[in-house]
Amino acid sequence: MDTRTSAFRLRIEQVQAVLKRRGLAAVLVPSSDPHLSEYLPERWQGRQWLSGFTGSMGTLVVTQDRAAVFADSRYWTQAEAELAGSGIELVKIPTGTATHHIDWLVSHLKAGETVGVDGDVLGLAAAGQLRAALERAGMRLDTAFDVLTDVWPDRPALPAAAVYEHLAPHAPLARTDKLAKVREAFMRQGATHHFISTVDDIAWLFNLRGSDVSYNPVFLAHALLDAHGATLFVGAGKVSAELQARLAADGVRVAPYGEAAAALKALPMDAVLLVDPRRVTLGLKQNVPLHVTLLENTNPSTLFKSRKSAAEAEHIREAMAQDGAAMCEFYAWFEAALGRERITELTIDEKLSAARAKRPGFVGLSFNTIAGFNANGAMPHYRATPESHAVIEVNDDQGGLLLIDSGGQYLGGTTDITRVWPIGRITEAHRRDYTLVLKGTIALSRTRFPRGTLSPMLDAIARAPLWAEGLDYGHGTGHGVGYFLNVHEGPQSISKAIPEPTMAMEPGMVTSIEPGLYRPGRWGIRIENLVMNVEAETPEKEAFGEFLEFETLTLCPIDTRCIDRALLRADEIEWLNRYHVTVRERLWPLVSGEARDWLQTRTEAI
Repeated sequence: MDTRTSAFRLRIEQVQAVLKRRGLAAVLVPSSDPHLSEYLPERWQGRQWLSGFTGSMGTLVVTQDRAAVFADSRYWTQAEAELAGSGIELVKIPTGTATHHIDWLVSHLKAGETVGVDGDVLGLAAAGQLRAALERAGMRLDTAFDVLTDVWPDRPALPAAAVYEHLAPHAPLARTDKLAKVREAFMRQGATHHFISTVDDIAWLFNLRGSDVSYNPVFLAHALLDAHGATLFVGAGKVSAELQARLAADGVRVAPYGEAAAALKALPMDAVLLVDPRRVTLGLKQNVPLHVTLLENTNPSTLFKSRKSAAEAEHIREAMAQDGAAMCEFYAWFEAALGRERITELTIDEKLSAARAKRPGFVGLSFNTIAGFNANGAMPHYRATPESHAVIEVNDDQGGLLLIDSGGQYLGGTTDITRVWPIGRITEAHRRDYTLVLKGTIALSRTRFPRGTLSPMLDAIARAPLWAEGLDYGHGTGHGVGYFLNVHEGPQSISKAIPEPTMAMEPGMVTSIEPGLYRPGRWGIRIENLVMNVEAETPEKEAFGEFLEFETLTLCPIDTRCIDRALLRADEIEWLNRYHVTVRERLWPLVSGEARDWLQTRTEAI
């Protein structure tokens, strides 16, 4: 491709012209919005619009003569393909939280130069880190520069979809009770006010949902709480008069979205404001008057919403069963149609989504379905498109592996599951890789650990079978999952992240277990279940304290045709057989005909 005519090359050149006109050496474009969301409304997908890289995480840096995208290993193959011809280089970083873009800026710029960034989408903690590094190098940071206003003429407007209530029985705890819990928590820390920007915290706290962000049932809003009430800042027309009245009865005032900054500026002289530096932007914090005492700590709601109640847990189990029944229907069709109908990666997304849509309580998908055949499965965040996708073909001479990572949003929970299926004749190498990954899934699924264990400490348990063979994977082992909310939720993270006190494992947390193995250009394997922390019955609890273990929530067979049985111990086989008994018993009443036959076959003991 001629880089001189690439649309993205031309957009980068526009940015560089703006930099020269404004006297800036570089601009930083993060994958972020004013709420620091993981998945962004179209208005804030500037990094994607400028570079063409569609991964959900990544940072774009443009200088007057260069441009680079910083992405972790989940996106390397994808980014190389999408950036081709743009003149934008890919800088490979180890994790999504890495700060290599800061080091790159420091090494490529000179003392006295200025870096621009839109402070309205830059996290408070990230801003402090960036500013400190630049100042040490004799550079300065301009946080009042939104380059997108100069170069994106048809930039999308704010989303306008309506906000709706998440009602009982699926929302078992009333918003007044949630508000009281959060208010008690921030006042106990000495705060008089608490400001929240993260959309999933707000949706949980007010028992409200929306559709402003693809796949996440959330809406754009800020909230300001004090000792007596709360103000919800949300777009005009998004909250009906009837819903506003119900909110008012619970002490919640609805105000225009754009008035959040003014509300912060109007805080009283004696105010003590709690903000979460990782969940509020620099731009919003700059509205806080100097006379206000700022208290920085984790949003209380972040921990509260991560611990699902017993009532919520029951709804989650039901959602998992409905999701499992949908997958039985889909996989029964898939195996019957394979080799007889033309099936592509796009067909899989269409058929699996249709099966889910039939289930009670289904609202939508929880993320883009990932269906990757052979080499495409080696890209952890691959997505098939009409322009580029694979046909699933049975070939007696050369088989392959099909990876399907998918999930649904239900009124009673959020699902996320990955399975790998053999297509045609597979090899011993396929079976070896698959079984090593399965051993990691089983090892962590069976683990007991003291309550309060920091979640990153569990990561190595799933990696150990792979490490023993000199193998590894570049993504985390597990992420928290919301309750009819974001499919990625903190504070817990089973990963190589540096452990922090907020990552302590507590009862009721729902987390994924998803080790993987990827051979670029050949195949990818990931076996993922969602699990919930539950109390473990231990004989010496009084002496050694409370232990937790995992209840596996996901209900779908794990394909046994890909297993090298010689690599599994007897206790691992026992775990798999017991899991399949549970899957069959839970799903049997929800399926019939070919789906039930498929369930019976795929859950037979080995």
